[in-house]
Order: sequence, then C-alpha cells, then structure tokens
Amino acid sequence: MSASLALVADQSKPVAALAPAADVVVLKFGSSVLRDASQAPAVASEIYGHVRAGRKVVAVVSALAGQTDQLLADARSLGLDHENELLPAYVVLGEEKAAALVAVACDRVGLDAIGLSVRELGIVAEGPAQHARPVSLKGERLHQALAEHEVVVVPGFGAVRSNGRVALLGRGGSDLTAVVLAAELGLKRVRLVKDVDGLYDRDPASETGTPLRYRRASWDTARQVGGALVQHDAIDLAEARGVDIEVAALGRAEGTIVGERGAPPGPVQAAAPLKVAVAGCGVVGGGLLSRLLPDSRFEVVGVLVRNPLKKRDVSAPAELFTNDVEALLAKKPDLVLEALSEGEAGHALIRRALEAGCDVVSANKQAVARDPKGLQALADVNGCRVAWSASVGGGSPMIETLRAARAVGPVVGFEAVLNGTVNFMLQRLGEGATFSDALADARAAGFAEEDPSSDLEGFDAAAKVKLLSFEAFGRSPEDLPRDVLAAETPLGEAPVRQIGACFEREGALDAYVRLDGALEDALFLSLNGERNALKVYGQDGRVWTCKGRGAGRWATTESVLADVADVMRARRAAAELV
Repeated sequence: MSASLALVADQSKPVAALAPAADVVVLKFGSSVLRDASQAPAVASEIYGHVRAGRKVVAVVSALAGQTDQLLADARSLGLDHENELLPAYVVLGEEKAAALVAVACDRVGLDAIGLSVRELGIVAEGPAQHARPVSLKGERLHQALAEHEVVVVPGFGAVRSNGRVALLGRGGSDLTAVVLAAELGLKRVRLVKDVDGLYDRDPASETGTPLRYRRASWDTARQVGGALVQHDAIDLAEARGVDIEVAALGRAEGTIVGERGAPPGPVQAAAPLKVAVAGCGVVGGGLLSRLLPDSRFEVVGVLVRNPLKKRDVSAPAELFTNDVEALLAKKPDLVLEALSEGEAGHALIRRALEAGCDVVSANKQAVARDPKGLQALADVNGCRVAWSASVGGGSPMIETLRAARAVGPVVGFEAVLNGTVNFMLQRLGEGATFSDALADARAAGFAEEDPSSDLEGFDAAAKVKLLSFEAFGRSPEDLPRDVLAAETPLGEAPVRQIGACFEREGALDAYVRLDGALEDALFLSLNGERNALKVYGQDGRVWTCKGRGAGRWATTESVLADVADVMRARRAAAELV
C-alpha cells in the first residue's frame, strides 16, 4: 500500500495527503527452503502475505540447493582455488540467479518486485575474499528500489571490496546479509526462513529424547545450539547492532526469537494437517489444487465439480472429485475453499458450509456480494470464519487496503479499476485490435471466461463495488448503473478505463461502473493488461492506494492462500485459548 500525491480535481473528493509510510521487513530464504525452482512460488507466498499486510519486503535469497557447490566445482575444474580473487564473482551468480527467479515468481502473483545484483545492493566488505567482513552499505540503490517497488529481492552471501571485486561472506553468509540490511534500515528484527520452525535443544529429527524448541533464545544459547542453522557471524553482528533474529519455517507464524533474553525450551505439539475441500476446479480451483496437494500442511479431502469425470489441467486423484455437496461436507473439512463460477450456487455452498461448522474462504465475488453481512453473521453464530479477499482485486489487496484506511478513520469513498479482463481488452482495443480479437486474446491469456458477459456488462465490477462498499460503509448501494463494453461501444482516442466507484454523499451512496475516457489519474492510466488498482479517500484527506494483477490463476490463487494463512493463524490462536 502506498500513498498517492496527486491532487484530486473533483471537489466531491478530498485533497490527497500522504498515507502512513509502509513498514519494511527483511526476510531471508536459504537453500533449504529454495531447494529448486519449484519452491519459488512458496517463497512468493510468504512475501505476498507481508505485502498484503501493508509492508514492503526486502527478500534476501541464497542460491538454490547444490548450486554453490556446483559453481565451486566448475571453478576448480579450471584450476581455481579458494584463494583466487575472481572466484567470488562467479560463485555469487548462484544467489543472483535465485534472486531473479524469486522476483519473477513475485511478479507472477501480481507483486511489484525488482531484483538487484550484489554490486547494486552495495554491501561493502573487507578481509579475505572467501570470508569477508561487512563494514558499510552504499544503500542508494536499495533505498530507491524500496521507494519505487513493493518487493526488493537481493542476493545474499556476496559483497563488494574496496578494490571493486566481489567477496563472499563465508558459508551461511546470506544470514549475515539479512542482518546487515536490517541493521542499516533501522529495523529491530530480521526473519530468517529455514526448513525448521526455530531453534531446538537438539536435532528435531533426533530419535533420542523429545526435541524441545526455544520460544526465545539468548545470543549465547543460539551460538551453542544453533550449529549451522544460523551463521555465527550473523549472530555476532545482530547482537552488536541490537537486531533480534527470528528463526521460523516457511508458512509458519511461530518460531524462535534470538536476542538479549532467553527462556527455557518446551515441547512442540505437531499440528495435524488442515482438512480442506475445494469447490471448483477451473482457473482458480485448479491453481489452488496444484499448491495444496504437495503441501504437508494440508489434506485435500474433496473437490466439488459439475462433472467428476471431466479431464482437468491439474493432476489430482480421481476419487477426490464429486458433484454432491452433502458428500463433500460429510468428509468433515476444516476449511472450504469456494471458487465456483456461479454466484447463486456459490452463495448456497458458503451458507451450507458455515452451517456445518466449516471455515470458508471464497474467491467468488458474485456469491459473497449477495449478502456479505449475512454471511459474516452466520459465521459468527456458528463459531466459524469467512474470508473473501480474493473475490476483489485478484492479487491486489483491496480489502486489506480499505480495512487499513478504516482503521485510521472514516472514509468518504473509493474508486478503482476492478476487472482485469476488461482492462486487458481496453488496452488491446486502444492499440487497434478489433473487439473479437481483443476478446480472443483475453481468453487465450486465461482472463476471460468462455461466457464473458459478466465482465463486459459490468456485473463483475458491480459486485466488487458492492463488496468494497460493505467494507467502507457497512452497507452496499442498491442502485448501481453500469456501462457495457461491446463491439459497438464508442471509445474515442483517449485511453479508456472501466472505473468502479462509490462515494457517500449526505448519507446516501453514489455508486457506478463507468467506462471513463477522460481520466487524468496517473495511477489508473498506468495500468496495463490485467492490472487493477484502488484509491480510498479518507475523511481526513489521506488517500490509500494499492495495485496488482486483477485476474489470472496465480494472482487470485495467491490471494486465496493468504486468506487461508490468516484462517490457520486464527485457528491456532483459538486452540491455544482452550
């Protein structure tokens, strides 16, 4: 979430002011997490969760598992050894390649990400080329990247010496990179994401005794029990600079805080996999299955579809598929992920799942917009949770942005580009494509359904306006005029965007979905392809914004998974109170 500095010409909207600056978090992902390229989406998920919560992320990555050893072997085949001053520049290519890969994975889900090289990052070090000591940060490029992007992905392990040559920060040096950046950015904590969920008093895989995890560990304890889990140079620098180190696993909120204070370790109760049912196996449902099935935190118990025998583009056991809602719920899922393409059926399923005591996450705006207040009340009565962030904005955190604005004070309205399919088509039409070609291109890109009428006639955007209005004002507009995009729609020469908006004026809600060809707003005019954006106007004059991919399998899947992570945290918190 970032602030817009543009002045608003419409006198019905307040003059824009600066929204609160986003927090910055430094996350480090090691080779034990980035085992191969297939793990990049899971890393992007971890990053997405922080961005959705309003933070900017500096992601420090190690090389993919085995890459550093392979690069060293390549160099040795030429007769180079550890003392060669040119070797580090070759070795850190592993980290730079991984950083570029993670940046691409972030972009795929709609995050505004950029990758930097070791030289661009600007950590200055001195000492041996293979185990140098960081002494300063030339951070101009990093600060510029943070100002312009949500996510900055950087390589760990490498630094630059005063002679301009690359140096390495020792084995496990990506931990040290992360601590340096956190300290230089003035942060009090850095999060190291590992393949274990914290520091233990012994190897968690040990067959003797019960491994006990530290909730808090002192610097000395971390040096004693951390082994190779956390680089000792990183611990030393963190202690000297007053930066706590948080050691945690991918997708897990809990972990170990390493700092001044310690506490005795305790037993950890292994969490049973969350039983999940998926409704729909189209663009979003198929994306969800591809992410859930290989993840040990989840047990997929069923998939609701019209035709269980239909061939799918995702590999899943045939026995999971059913067209019987009651049979699906009879498997007693903890969580139902609703990604049906039809509003009435989706709404009925959500209500039935909540009545059965299941938590629900929905990506179906037509289903949720029918009665968001009623669904929330039904969830409360049955002690369940219902979440629908993915139903608005795809990978753009619009619901979270509105809630953040509401947390500061009342809002007077919002306007947004809400439909990725229509925005994609409007761009193609502006480039000279015919209507039929623009629609065909949208289908080929996976944005438009076979029946695109909901998008083109404004029903999709209208449902999203109603949901955003509920978040903004606690109610939705009854009258919502819509412009239709058709082959005969006159568009003119200027760029056109489909704008959905709602403003509260003298107690009434003024809402619409309009094809606007007279836009001067730089945020909306900058949106290409399927990208969406939102502006929320606070009563105090501040403007809150967000943007991201508004359509497509991976952006929407990521938003659903972020809601799933929130539900899992809420379930764990509730269990601890029992």
